[in-house]
Amino acid sequence: MADLSATLTNFPAGGGAFKLERLTIGVFRNDQPTHRLGLGADKTEGIPLKADQGWILPPGATGVCTYDIPLDVMMVEVAPRVLSEVGMADPTTIAPVVGDIDPLTLELAMGAEKFNEGGTLYRETMHRALAVQLTNTLQTVEGRIRSIEDVRLRRVVEYIHDNLAEDLTLESMSNLAAMSGFHFSRAFKTATGKSPLQYVIAERIELAKVLLKTTGLTISDICFRTGYNDVSRFGQHFKRATGMTPGDFRAQ
Repeated sequence: MADLSATLTNFPAGGGAFKLERLTIGVFRNDQPTHRLGLGADKTEGIPLKADQGWILPPGATGVCTYDIPLDVMMVEVAPRVLSEVGMADPTTIAPVVGDIDPLTLELAMGAEKFNEGGTLYRETMHRALAVQLTNTLQTVEGRIRSIEDVRLRRVVEYIHDNLAEDLTLESMSNLAAMSGFHFSRAFKTATGKSPLQYVIAERIELAKVLLKTTGLTISDICFRTGYNDVSRFGQHFKRATGMTPGDFRAQ
């Protein structure tokens, strides 16, 4: 079986039971207002999904998926070998994602069917880029969140990762944690090893590194997508973290 399989398929209304052999992304191409899903069980619950939403499920996932109108879906399967190469040692441990899919994963998954059109080097680069993005957003983030005992701080970390492009302030984060700014800052650093500001910067730089290597976005676009409104400041933070400019990082 190929390292990465990508097929755009039309399923008739109905659906049924499924069992996945690999980490699989399913991106819906049309709205499914009566979509129902049951993971690991025969009993389903209604989870309406819109076009460009879907799910990311680990290898071995089983369940039932049903819908009342025909479904157009992009199915992308990634081989364990490629995931292992980029640091996801055990993809069976990822937490299932149902609903919104992060924008870069969505972009890469929807383009996966064309990976084979660009030659071996391009195909392997894009396969690896998707695997890196999945590792960053599924395993690494989930692992950090699970390691934080205080549910209030876990909620803040999830909020940070969901809103890296937004204006993340100490006030907004401490309010979400229902703590004073001083108490929140101390608790956050104890839990993560970084101050809230240091953590946000580090995660924004990690996202920028992925975007630089896997997209054709300009450095200015990447600056704004990672929460900076000043390209010079973005460049300073990036060089401080990596030892090189964004342009040099992309070219290496």
